[in-house]
Amino acid sequence: MAADRDAPSPAEQVARLYEQTESEAAKATERLVGSGGFASLLGQFAENAAAMTKLSGDALDLALRNLRLAGRRDIIRLSRQLARTEDKLERVLQEVEAVRDRLERESDGHPLVPSGDTDSASSARSAPTARRAGTRSPRRTPSPANGAGSASSPAAGKSSR
Repeated sequence: MAADRDAPSPAEQVARLYEQTESEAAKATERLVGSGGFASLLGQFAENAAAMTKLSGDALDLALRNLRLAGRRDIIRLSRQLARTEDKLERVLQEVEAVRDRLERESDGHPLVPSGDTDSASSARSAPTARRAGTRSPRRTPSPANGAGSASSPAAGKSSR
């Protein structure tokens, strides 16, 4: 009967076996992770994951192109073209404003000022921003008396730019 009391119970045997298995598995895992082969395997896995991501993105772009839908590359290319066109339009608008200022000065009796005038250059640069904000310079309407356009005053036309 004394032997029965000293023998471990089945629950204690299972707990002891579980702890032994856990410690052996931990040692084996540490040896595996510490080896150079595991690091190499992990590196290859990361490379393969990156390659798969790129391939899937390319396949999706190809599918969109075959469906004649705009893909990411198309949208980026279009946005760059749009930005270039807006820049060109901005330069043309600045030149038009500078020519308009010179013509207004000439028609108001002022001598024609060279295009290097800082006043016309600064007003030409600020005019496009004012137009985008929704403000417009006053339009000149033909006057029956002299056939030339008239604005409220020359100073008023310049203040809105």
